[in-house]
Amino acid sequence: MIIKASQRAGATRLADHLMNDWDNDHITLHELRGFIASDLNGALREAEMCAKGTKCQQYLFSCSFNPPKDEDASVNDLVEAVERAESALGLNGQPRAIVIHEKEGRRHAHAVWSRIDAAEMKAVNMSHFKRKLQKLSKELFLDHEWELPQGHQHLGGASPDNFTLDQWQQAQRLGLDPREIKWHFRDAWAQSDDRKSFAAALASKGYRLAKGDRRGFVAVDIYGTVYSVPKWLALKTREVKARLGSPEGLQSVDEASKALRSKVTDRLLAFIDQSDQ
Repeated sequence: MIIKASQRAGATRLADHLMNDWDNDHITLHELRGFIASDLNGALREAEMCAKGTKCQQYLFSCSFNPPKDEDASVNDLVEAVERAESALGLNGQPRAIVIHEKEGRRHAHAVWSRIDAAEMKAVNMSHFKRKLQKLSKELFLDHEWELPQGHQHLGGASPDNFTLDQWQQAQRLGLDPREIKWHFRDAWAQSDDRKSFAAALASKGYRLAKGDRRGFVAVDIYGTVYSVPKWLALKTREVKARLGSPEGLQSVDEASKALRSKVTDRLLAFIDQSDQ
């Protein structure tokens, strides 16, 4: 789910913007929590008045939650995303408003929190909120099994055997979410219709299609990890064979691993030359 956020002031302007039905077919004020007012304008004005007892200028925190263009999200999906964002940002229990917009049958949501802790009369610190929301955004894409934008893919979706030196060093520090591995296989499957195109799609993501010990289809990565293709696609073996045919003619796991290691060795030798220079 695409999440955009900002700290801001301008209570009346924001309320008018969120409740403007000019650009949307339908608008629902889904929730007001922690406010006395029963309308959005009044609620955000309360946050503004509360902030006057502090030095905080940007007393509101506003988030939009958009599913991918070709996907749909239910109201429950959107509210769950808001809840998870609230927890990640440390805004638990702060006064909150949720507005649901619907246009051409697709929904998206806006959430606005008051940053002012009324008991302490100070603002909630929003440090590193972009990084926290970027992480949550990727988790939501993976949870819903939506196509990952390139910016969310591990190291931009590049195949490890084409990494630069900086990417190799970064790869040592970053782990790969198993849900993303699953997405790699599903995406390769979706864009292929035979063994050749499936192998090419996997190769672009850093895997080599091979023949397993039991004559089934497996994939190998540059670290020598073996992945059962049917398992990671959540398909029956016969469904995979129906599209890919026989694994005969493919390299064995050992041969595929050696071939990938050879490519990696050549790449690392080039890195050594760069360092020497």
